[in-house]
Order: sequence, then structure tokens, then C-alpha cells
Amino acid sequence: MAESITARLDDPETAITDGAQKIRWAREQMPILDALRDQLAADRPFDGEVIGMAMHVEATTAVLVETLVAGGAEVAITGCNPLSTQDDVSAALDDTDGVTSYAKRGLEDDAYYAAIDAVLDHDPTITIDDGADLVFRIHEHRPELIDSIKGGCEETTTGVHRLRAMADDDALEYPMFAVNDTPMKRLFDNVHGTGEASLVSIALTTNCSIAGKTVVVAGFGQCGRGVARKADGMDADVIVTEVDPRPALEAYMDGFRVMPMVEAAEEGDLFVTTTGNRDVITPEAFERMADGAILANAGHFDVEIDLEGLEAMATETVDARDGVTGYVLPDGRQVNVLADGRLVNLATPVAEGHPVEVMDQSFAIQAVGAREIATDADLDAGVHAIPDALDREVAEIKLDAEGVAIDALTDDQREYMDDWQHGT
Repeated sequence: MAESITARLDDPETAITDGAQKIRWAREQMPILDALRDQLAADRPFDGEVIGMAMHVEATTAVLVETLVAGGAEVAITGCNPLSTQDDVSAALDDTDGVTSYAKRGLEDDAYYAAIDAVLDHDPTITIDDGADLVFRIHEHRPELIDSIKGGCEETTTGVHRLRAMADDDALEYPMFAVNDTPMKRLFDNVHGTGEASLVSIALTTNCSIAGKTVVVAGFGQCGRGVARKADGMDADVIVTEVDPRPALEAYMDGFRVMPMVEAAEEGDLFVTTTGNRDVITPEAFERMADGAILANAGHFDVEIDLEGLEAMATETVDARDGVTGYVLPDGRQVNVLADGRLVNLATPVAEGHPVEVMDQSFAIQAVGAREIATDADLDAGVHAIPDALDREVAEIKLDAEGVAIDALTDDQREYMDDWQHGT
């Protein structure tokens, strides 16, 4: 089994102190998880459960872990991206009763998967994933664990796509909640979280303004909408590239210019991929980019920007700035890639991930989803929607925490909405 992070740090005590401070700050900004923690501590739905997690290990994730532990869970966690772990937060988690953390920033592939295997050595009964690496590892390399796993939750678009592909091939052998697809996650995390956090990280990493730049956003799903709208609000000229006619038309009707990537490459100053697919920006586009173009990925895995193709074109690479690699092309132009093409809102040296308030909502969905798995034995293998009642529960807790009151349907209104016999 791989060692937990505490054994791999030169100064674990300082890391634990610093990480605990970050977690404390996040906890104070997360009222939904605070309310759920009190409920779970009273009901103890996770007594006897082992929750295995592969997530971005930063402060808001730590608050989710604390919430699950308060409900009786034992938690083993590692990272879901080699560059998104905050080592001090991981160390603070590892120092928490009921938690073992194997996450460490900068792991090479073998060590990354060894850490996932270490989580699986705890024999989880519930899994919580971001990108489906944990689920895939179980099915491909640890199938003996499947019979004892009640189910799991998947955080992000890319992971849900992978799970649906597994289900379509009859390869997914236990139930998974598609947390990403529920309104309280999709409409807030993907739009406001990805949109805001990505642009903030780009601005801080480069020390360049968004205003006045031509920003090319690849993809107009929920994440792309967020990046495009936030960039527009920061006074950028926004171009959207798409492969689907419907979101392309939506982007056009929202006032954005829409064109193929090879055309946008000639105009863009800053390129942000949000598709979850591979080879979105390729050598054909690199050849057309201006000197100093900045490339960032806000999708998921580091395959959206064709870095192998870019490296093959380049005569040299330079460390342009902390978190920025410059690729010098034969004609002297330099194309700059942030965070090695990994998630820009989490993998740059200054990145903090999504805003705390956004992650409070998303991780509350994870918590109630895991609670549903622990208490409901009737789920079949496959991908499931989060029950609407759970999504509404999280929304109601958030409104209550913000002091926002709303109207309620009267009996007559409810009867009117439910009765098909009412006509004109």
C-alpha cells in the first residue's frame, strides 16, 4: 500500500497547521454542509461505511470529508488530478480521525494510480469520484470489490460521460449518481464556478488583463457558457467554437461570435477549452496563432490541447512564468500553455479552485447522494439521476442560510397544476 501523505512530507507539522487554517476558513463559508453535518451527526447514516474518494484535494473538499466523517464514515481519499492537490490540506485531512489521505501534488502516473490503489485497499462500500478514475480502476483492476460496493457519486461532466459509456457497454456494475447533471450542481458550479475560477486563475497566473482581449472559448456547454459570459462581463471580445449546432446557435443568439477553431485561432489572444473532449486545439490552429497567445484548459483531462503536437512543432520550450510553459515555434512565435494543459482553475500555482460558496452547493449534493446510497438498497447498477427531492433539499438549506424567503403554493394552486382536466 502507498504511504499516506504525512509520511512523504519533509515538515508535516507545518503542513498540517497550514492546511487546517485553510479548511477552517472554507468551513466558515459553507453553511449548507454545516447544516448537513449537524443532521448527519445526529442520524449517523454512514456508520460502518468506508467511503473511497478520488477528488481535487483542497479546502472545500476537506469540508465535505469532515461532513461524511461526522455521519459515521471512514474515509480514504486521493487526488483525481496530479496537479490539483494542496499538500497542506491533504496533510491536515490525514491528521483527522477517520481519514487517510494519499493525495500529493505532482505525482507521476505510476504513483498517481498507486495512490488510487491504496484507497481501494480500504475496501470502500461507497465511492465518490471526480472524473471516474476510481470507478474505472475498480472495474478494470479490482473487480473483487464490486460486490461489496453499494454505489457511488460522480462529480463532473467528463466522469459522467465515461460512466454513461460504461453503462451503454453493460460494463458499469454498480449504481452511480450523476451529481454533475443535477440542477444545483450544473447551473451553479459549472457556470459560476468554472467561469469565474478559470478566468481568475488565468489572470493571476499571467498577470494579464482579460479586458480588451479576444477570448476564444471552445465549447458552449454549461462550463463554456460560464467562461464566455464571465469573460464578456470583464470586457473581453468573446468568440465561441462548437461542434453542436444547438449550443452554437445559443451562443450566437447570446451575442457571441461563432466560428471554427482554425478561424478563431487567427483572432484569439486567450484560448480556453471547456469541452471534456480531446484534440480541441491542434497544430492546424497553432500555426495560425499570434505570438504570445495564451492557452488554458477548463475542461477536465489534459488532452483538450494537443500538447504532443505543439511540442513536435516547437524548436524549444521555456519556463515563461511560474505555471506557464512557452513553446517557441520555428518562425519565432511563442505559444504559452498554462498548467501543462491541466485544469487551469485548480492546477496553476495560484489556483484555489471554484469559489467556496459554489462548492458548498456541489458538495452538499455529494453528501446527500452518498446518504441516499447508504440508506437505499434498491438502486440497480447504472447511472442514476440525483432524486429531485434531494436537489431541492440543498436549495432550501442554501436559501435559509442566506435569509431568503420564497412563496409556497396554495392547495388550490397545487391542485390546479396537478389536474389535467383544467382547460381554457
